[in-house]
Amino acid sequence: MNTLKTTLLLGLLTVFLVFGGFALGGQEGMILAFVLAVAMNFGAYFFSHKVVLSMYKAKEVRESEFPEVFQIVRDLSHRAGIPMPKVYRIPSDQPNAFATGRNPEHAVVAFTDGITRILDRDEFAGVLAHELAHVKNRDILIGTITATLAGAISMLANMAQWSMIFGGGRGGDRGVHPAFRIILMILAPIAALLVQMAISRTREYKADATGAAILGSPIPLANALAKLERGSKSIPMQAEPATAHMFIVNPLTGKDLASLFSTHPPTEKRIAALHALQGGSQPGTYRLRTNSVVEPPSRYEW
Repeated sequence: MNTLKTTLLLGLLTVFLVFGGFALGGQEGMILAFVLAVAMNFGAYFFSHKVVLSMYKAKEVRESEFPEVFQIVRDLSHRAGIPMPKVYRIPSDQPNAFATGRNPEHAVVAFTDGITRILDRDEFAGVLAHELAHVKNRDILIGTITATLAGAISMLANMAQWSMIFGGGRGGDRGVHPAFRIILMILAPIAALLVQMAISRTREYKADATGAAILGSPIPLANALAKLERGSKSIPMQAEPATAHMFIVNPLTGKDLASLFSTHPPTEKRIAALHALQGGSQPGTYRLRTNSVVEPPSRYEW
């Protein structure tokens, strides 16, 4: 169902682009805006992960520093059937985590210091399973495609605005009434943003479900989300709105954001959906694939 929703929403963005392109900028304007958007997002797809990691001062860690984290990531990656990603630590007290990288072969999972202080071992494994699910489901690629279409629509609206200012509204209008073009200039970018946010929320639901399947139980992730939601609200984080969608819970603490513009579904709904998956799975705890016992470092409160 989540895959179907994503497909339909991407199709809706494409319709916005085609219809708005002809109505606002003509065929030439539509092609130009799309080419520019593709070029911008091509660069973002290949290089944005480095920018994001640098933005949050994330540092790659060695296995000798975090042996149990590496063992969990290695085990879950094996279960998911993807290469083991690199592991980064973010020096922040807010409990949170994200995954980035253009494909499973170039993936990164990053976690904050705060997340190790409030989650037990099973819950932390649930969070890592969720992030590996994003990698497995290629959500970064889907997000790039979505941003390309939404960016092209916004560019068309800007082009139409300048066209009306300097060209009197004559260029490429194809007989469309100027008032209708003005309405499209205002509503098209807003509609594209709403669809983009809806796709982001849909992918979060899918990553929750996939992560629960990788882990073998949805309960640890559901328990982790409840703790992370409380932690993110009580401990602020200097996060950029443009990157908020990457985190497992929204790192922004503002309460005045409309739910339609939220990049994450309500946490209580995510938890309810995970509990609904409990059906055939056992509520037991996560166990490593190996039988060896690894004591957590003293810095963890596990």
